[in-house]
Amino acid sequence: MSLARRVAEARIALMLLTRLPMGRVADPAPTLGAARWAFPLVGLPVGLAIWAVFTGAEALGLGATLAAWLALAAAAMITGGLHHDGLADFADGIWGGHTVARRLEIMRDSRIGSYGVVALILVMAAMAQAIATVQPSLAEFVAVAVLSRAAMLGLLAALPPARSDGLGQTARANSSWHIVAGMGIAASAALALGSAGVVALLAMAVAAALTGYIARKAIGGQTGDVLGASQMLTELTAWCALVAVT
Repeated sequence: MSLARRVAEARIALMLLTRLPMGRVADPAPTLGAARWAFPLVGLPVGLAIWAVFTGAEALGLGATLAAWLALAAAAMITGGLHHDGLADFADGIWGGHTVARRLEIMRDSRIGSYGVVALILVMAAMAQAIATVQPSLAEFVAVAVLSRAAMLGLLAALPPARSDGLGQTARANSSWHIVAGMGIAASAALALGSAGVVALLAMAVAAALTGYIARKAIGGQTGDVLGASQMLTELTAWCALVAVT
């Protein structure tokens, strides 16, 4: 439980979920299962970066809509499009296959299909419009980024792996303290939103639960793509909830 070990676990989480330079972690490196508590923490640098892009674009007179699109482009670059790929694969697999085996096969295919394209277009467009409407503060950008990654942690705890390999399997762990720590971070982020945070948190919980329900029914559990899709869908839901209460 040393501080150095927790820092190493946070670095592993950042290496997995972003393209930020984290250097080399000394052996023995923590497992993904041990590092999963830090998934919500990844939202801190991501939220800060996209806030800086959004604020900078608005300061240059580019307008809220274009600033929102540039912020989302920055988020995709920082994360390497990891969650976007998960959303597209999730949509292709869930709606493009008729059996569990076929859905998992499609989700593992690196090519994108029509369902994936439509899902990405709709989610990104709706998110950009919502951000442009809310014109979020730094606290809102960071809180939404943190909470949407806590959704991944929640599905990891709630659903069994759909495969015997992959991120959904390797990021699981038997210890429950990971969930407690991660959700504690998420709760702190929700508090930063004030009363609006309650609405956003409830809406995100519903979105994560629906994503998990669909995944459980369609493929028997969670995969890395399911986790990525949950991040994108809960983020969209949070922005929509904040529009509703603005």
